[in-house]
Amino acid sequence: MRIMTFFFCWLAGSALAETRQEVGLELVLLADASGSIDDMELSFQRQGYATAITDPEVLKAIEQSLYGNVAVTYVEWATNTAVVVPWTVIDGDATAQAFADALDGPPRQAYGSNAIGGALLDAKRLIESNDIIAPRAVIDFSGDSIRNSSGPSIASARAEVLAAGIVINALPILRPEDGRRAGANLEEEYAKRIIGGPGAFMVTAEGRDSFARTVRRKLVLEISGRTPDPDRGRIALIPAQ
Repeated sequence: MRIMTFFFCWLAGSALAETRQEVGLELVLLADASGSIDDMELSFQRQGYATAITDPEVLKAIEQSLYGNVAVTYVEWATNTAVVVPWTVIDGDATAQAFADALDGPPRQAYGSNAIGGALLDAKRLIESNDIIAPRAVIDFSGDSIRNSSGPSIASARAEVLAAGIVINALPILRPEDGRRAGANLEEEYAKRIIGGPGAFMVTAEGRDSFARTVRRKLVLEISGRTPDPDRGRIALIPAQ
């Protein structure tokens, strides 16, 4: 009886595995939608990611990646999180353009202050509850603040994410155009308190003019799994543990 039970469980597990799509990377794009980001800036961020995901350099990185595809979802965070574009497998021009088009139009659904810890845990849940199998999972966290006004602490959430084998990279947004409201120590804080996991890194978006280029560079590095060169632009690697 035990042998039969084991056999049927094995068959069920095998059938489940066959229904799950295999990709080279699961990537959560976790974008700031807190109170410091108005509707125009929210649209600007989405457009920056749309431009980056369809860039030839990013598409080449996808083509040359382990399985020639990646699974991506775009999520905005504030007090709550909201999925703007659900999990999409990108494997070429058409699927990249479909993802970019889906970024244009959905209404804002994330409101309030900063709940970074909760946002990280929601991203972890999205990775663990999808129907995708991948050897790597990354949360690409972007924001202009390190405040955590409610929910789990950043430290406890980060520890839980890293314990699950998920890497956290970061994109601090300095915003010098409006008086550097992000704060002078944002890069240092993100390097110490946000990024983590094997090969984790941070690339800084210094302003609106370079935002899409910065996102493109970050996507290429994440998709290819390469370790970035700290000498090229403002970049930080996770300190040795």
